[in-house]
Amino acid sequence: MKYHIGFDIDLKKNPYKGKYIVIEGIDGSGKTTQVERIVAYFKSKGKKVIQSREPRKTGVIGEIVQKVLNRELKMPRLALQYLFATDRVLSQEEIIIPALKRGDIVISDRCFWSAIVYGILDRTGGKYDYKEADFMLIVYSILSMYHRFIKPDYTFYLKIALNTSLSRIQEKDDIKEIYEDKEKLRKVIEGYNWLSRQFAKEIIAINGEKPIDEVMREIISTIKI
Repeated sequence: MKYHIGFDIDLKKNPYKGKYIVIEGIDGSGKTTQVERIVAYFKSKGKKVIQSREPRKTGVIGEIVQKVLNRELKMPRLALQYLFATDRVLSQEEIIIPALKRGDIVISDRCFWSAIVYGILDRTGGKYDYKEADFMLIVYSILSMYHRFIKPDYTFYLKIALNTSLSRIQEKDDIKEIYEDKEKLRKVIEGYNWLSRQFAKEIIAINGEKPIDEVMREIISTIKI
């Protein structure tokens, strides 16, 4: 028997004096580059800035996650999503909230928004069917895990084409992660595009195909501090 379940969710706003800024996007979208440049920009303005990333590469959970992403360790994808959630809890409690309380600017490479995109991919085997009610239930069940987290004051989604992502990934010397596969990336793009439309008031889509400096200027011009 099927049951219909529906509810509204209110994302938790930042109650502190600091600012929380996040850059989202698929692999190769330029997130890390933009985070580093924006950090440097605000530091040059005399601001206290904390740089973070999710998932983290250090700590007990972060190290396990990296081994799974780098194919050194195998585990069910759903289990990996719960590890992501655990790592985000620790990141919020240990890094983000203390910094925001101090009035610092936190600039992060990804946050809980990516859990929706990658979480759906892992829970459905990549079957993004927007007409199915269970798709929405999956989205909300993922969000229910995160709705107590502080949502960013600004979330920027760097939107790029699949071929651009693949080209940029090929240029990296790093080990290819489990999501850096053509068909998975295609689905992740689809997921991010849907997410940015569904939560248009929360997520600012930016053309990540533009020159690096131009993308940075667009981001900086949007942020009000």
